[in-house]
Amino acid sequence: MPSPENCVIIGSGPAGWTAAIYAARANLEPICCIGVPQSNPAPVLPGGQLMLTTDVENYPGFPEGISGPEMMQHFQAQAERFGTRILGEDVVSCDFSSQPMRLTTSGGKEIETRSVIVATGATANWIGLDNELRLATSGGGVSACAVCDGALPIFRDKPLAVVGGGDSAMEEASYLLKFASTVHVIHRRDSFRASKAMQERVLGAENAKVHWNSAVVDVIGDTMIEAVELEDTVTGERSRLDVNGLFVAIGHTPASKFLQGTDVQMDDKGYVLLPTRTSQTNLPGVFAAGDVADAQYRQAITAAGMGCQAALDAEHWLADQSF
Repeated sequence: MPSPENCVIIGSGPAGWTAAIYAARANLEPICCIGVPQSNPAPVLPGGQLMLTTDVENYPGFPEGISGPEMMQHFQAQAERFGTRILGEDVVSCDFSSQPMRLTTSGGKEIETRSVIVATGATANWIGLDNELRLATSGGGVSACAVCDGALPIFRDKPLAVVGGGDSAMEEASYLLKFASTVHVIHRRDSFRASKAMQERVLGAENAKVHWNSAVVDVIGDTMIEAVELEDTVTGERSRLDVNGLFVAIGHTPASKFLQGTDVQMDDKGYVLLPTRTSQTNLPGVFAAGDVADAQYRQAITAAGMGCQAALDAEHWLADQSF
């Protein structure tokens, strides 16, 4: 029977690769389970949300910007340089009840490990329209992150649309108000769910316009978005709204389903809870980093920082154990 692994990292976005870099340089010889591509209902690729981002302009060290996929290639190459082993499978179930812990992969592999870093991220919730997803994956002006993409030149001084009515949608709209000629907020009901304070930031802005009782039923444009088709949720009447960008802000879903059946504490939405400011979960030897444990920031730089923390925490925890 082979000896248990020191550290298995589940996930391959900025958090997972940064954890791999630090763990490998600490001679933990980590395995990184990068997952397999999925396409239903929207693309989910090894490398995380950045694989759907054409231009990254807010990550330090790239003054001219860099594409998301290229950045993830750099992350992976750096992790492999220090000896990270790559496994192109999903982890589908975990047993954290004893040492060594046991992981089962989508390919039927059973892995025993002393520590685990969960860095599986979160996926944006999309409306589910064919053209929406096509333009989102091709850099055609559809995005699920205004803070990531809203300041790009293609969106400046242009009419933009935000779909949603919660705090996230208000946050996205507030950010875009600084760059757009007009921000159209599209909401399928006649009132927002967002807090009053968040609503006032948008409703009080001169360049904001709210479309109540409206749903986006199509996204129009070949290579770039030109407009959205709206349907009145009360009357069924349809109309065209010309915009040069669409930001979908209807929430995220953490990729934590594989943790069901374990004792890892999660909130009601499935985000992994971290009891302290470290990456340590409620279970010894199980750490979490990135968007799977962060419903607030969801940025590449914050995910990478959390990945660093998780690897350092795992290294220190392992050093204190007497297996």
